[in-house]
Amino acid sequence: MHAPATPPGMAFAGSPLDRADHIRVDPEALAGLMNWRAKVLLLDGLLPGVDDQGGLVWGSLADVPEDAELVFLGMQDGKAHFAPVPGEGADGPAYAMPRAWALMTQLAPPDLAIYGGARSLVDWHARHRFCARCGSATKLVKGGWQRHCDSCGADHFPRTDPVTIMLVEHEDRLLLGRQPRFPPKMYSALAGFVEPGETIEEAVAREIHEEAGVRVRDVKYIASQPWPFPSQLMIGCTSVADDPELTIDTTELEDARWFTRAELEAARAAGEAGTDLLYFPRPFAIAHHLVCWWLDR
Repeated sequence: MHAPATPPGMAFAGSPLDRADHIRVDPEALAGLMNWRAKVLLLDGLLPGVDDQGGLVWGSLADVPEDAELVFLGMQDGKAHFAPVPGEGADGPAYAMPRAWALMTQLAPPDLAIYGGARSLVDWHARHRFCARCGSATKLVKGGWQRHCDSCGADHFPRTDPVTIMLVEHEDRLLLGRQPRFPPKMYSALAGFVEPGETIEEAVAREIHEEAGVRVRDVKYIASQPWPFPSQLMIGCTSVADDPELTIDTTELEDARWFTRAELEAARAAGEAGTDLLYFPRPFAIAHHLVCWWLDR
């Protein structure tokens, strides 16, 4: 059974903005859009303003300093949308941002997608104001989709880090793990960064073996999710294990175990209350969609 390209309700996916690359590369066209019709995403550092209806708060160019660095997010309804680069980038991991987690449940999917893309971009700019080649100050160009160093001529581009997140199946059971920072009974799919010089399939097999001691085969792609903490692409995959014996790397995982279909179905049905054994992965995480895909096949 084929998985959908983007499962309905995937958090941070499905932005309604037209990225309008042809405008990014045309300084005159971009300048012409910076007028009274332009909309600016109002941010508190890296957090968005949220109105009484649970939507993003948009202002105008008059709401930001004249010398603010503005990233061009795209077009909608004939209006250019921008986001200001904050003074500082993220100063901690995603799980240390409770306000950010709360916003994931408040914003409607289109707004969450816009915010996710904006957050990734402006955070990158805030943390890359100096050239990695010569150390000189860089400037924002191409509407914020590039930085340029006038000193040495180097160009720098916003990065996205690929991360594999994967199901492991053995005789109608799934392998899920938990990190020490997870709430009690919270388990999720194993995950890890793709390293230089390896394929997605190789990264899946390596990470599962490193973290749980399990060898897998038949790695298949299921779906992906942009994850803006700070800027990752979660690549959801499935795989099959022939031997279920676990050897857990306790520097990465606090626990890992096999869950039956019945246990996972019960946890999904229980929602936020969970069962005595397990909390189902939260809806804003791709792990939720992966496990649902497996249960509903």
